[in-house]
Amino acid sequence: MRRGILLWNSLLSTMSRPLLHSRAQSLSLGCPSSVSRKRLHTVAAAAPVAGERRAKANVDWDSLGFGLKDVAETMYVSEWTPDKGWDQGKLVPYGPITIMPSAQVLNYGQGIFEGMKAQESAKGRVVVFRPDQNAARFKAGAARMSMPAVPEEQFVEAVKSTVAANLDYVPPIGKGSLYLRPLLLGTGPILGLGPAPSYTFTIFAAAVGAYFKGGQLTPIDLIVEERFHRAAPGGMGGTKAAGNYSPVLVTQLEAKKNGFSDVVYLDAKTDTYLEEVSSCNIFVVKGRTIKTPPLQGTILPGVTRRSIVELARSRGYDVREEPVTVHEAMEADEVFTTGTAVVVSSVGSMVYRGQRRQYTEPGQAGKVALEMYSNLTDIQTERADDNFGWVVPIN
Repeated sequence: MRRGILLWNSLLSTMSRPLLHSRAQSLSLGCPSSVSRKRLHTVAAAAPVAGERRAKANVDWDSLGFGLKDVAETMYVSEWTPDKGWDQGKLVPYGPITIMPSAQVLNYGQGIFEGMKAQESAKGRVVVFRPDQNAARFKAGAARMSMPAVPEEQFVEAVKSTVAANLDYVPPIGKGSLYLRPLLLGTGPILGLGPAPSYTFTIFAAAVGAYFKGGQLTPIDLIVEERFHRAAPGGMGGTKAAGNYSPVLVTQLEAKKNGFSDVVYLDAKTDTYLEEVSSCNIFVVKGRTIKTPPLQGTILPGVTRRSIVELARSRGYDVREEPVTVHEAMEADEVFTTGTAVVVSSVGSMVYRGQRRQYTEPGQAGKVALEMYSNLTDIQTERADDNFGWVVPIN
C-alpha cells in the first residue's frame, strides 16, 4: 500500500511541473514562429514539401480513426482562483489531472468544452480555423454555467501553444487533423450547490481521421427522434456543456443498433421543427435555397454552421436561418449536417415515422454538400484563397 502511495505521489509531482527537455521547453504562450518542424517534414533543399514527412513510429497516418489511439504528448493547463484569477498556464505531459471527489464538476456538472482542428495546409504549414469564434463561444458558455471566463486572447494563445508543442501529431495534408479539446472545469471542492471555488482550463489533442466510420464523404442515414428531446426553450441547448451530450446516447446507440448513423431531434414544443443531430447542425436544400434552424437557445451555435452560412451566401445561395418542419425536410432535394468533427456530412436518407426519404444515390454525397465541403476544406487547408480571414497559421 505504501509503495502504491509513493508511486502516485511521484506521478503527481511530475504533473505539477512544466515539461522539460522537449519541444515545449522553448515555447511561450506567444507561440514563436521559429518553432522547428524538422520531425514533421522531410526537409529537402530549402522549403519543406507539403504532406511529406518522416514516419512517426506510433502513428499510422493511413488508418486514423476518431479516437484517442494517437493522443498527443503535451497538453495545456491553467488554474483559476478567486485571489489570483487565471494564471499564465503551462505545457505539461498529457496525463491525469487530480481533483477531489467533491469537485463541483463531478457533483453538479460545471463543465464546458470546445472542439477544434489543426491541419497541415497546402503551403506546408500548420493552421487552425477561426479560433476566435471558439474563444467567444467558450466565454459565452462560461457565463451560462456561472464560471469565470477564460480571456479570449489567452484561449487563442493556449490553442496555438498546444498545437505548436504537438506538431508531430498533425497528420499529412489529406490524412486527417489534430483534434483539439479545450475544457473548462469546476475542479474546486464543494458540498452544497454553488459555483466551484476554483477552476481548471486545459487543452489536450489527438491525431484523428473521419468522424463517421464510413469515411468523410460517405452519406449518413438519420432517423427522426420523437420520444426524447435534446433541449427545450429556456434551457441550455445552445451551450457546449458536458451535460448536454450523454443524454443523447440512449437514442443514438439504439439508432446505430438499427443501422442508422445518428438521430435528428425535433423541437420540444410541437415536435414539428428540426433542431439538430446529436452533435451536428443540420441544413436542408431546395433548389438554390438552403435553410438551417435559427439560433434561439436550443441548438448549438456551431462555428462550422456559421462558416457554411457565410460561404454559401458568398456563392450565391439564398441562405435562410428559419424554422424547418420535418415535412419540409422530407420533401427537400438534399440534407447535410455540419460540425467541427464531421465538417460537412451529406445525409443519404432520413426516416420519419417509418417512411424513408432517400436523398442521394448509395455511397454518393449530395451535390451541395460536396460543394460546401470542398470549398470549406480548400480554405481550411489553404488550397484556396482565404478571403474571409478565417485561417490562422501556427508556424
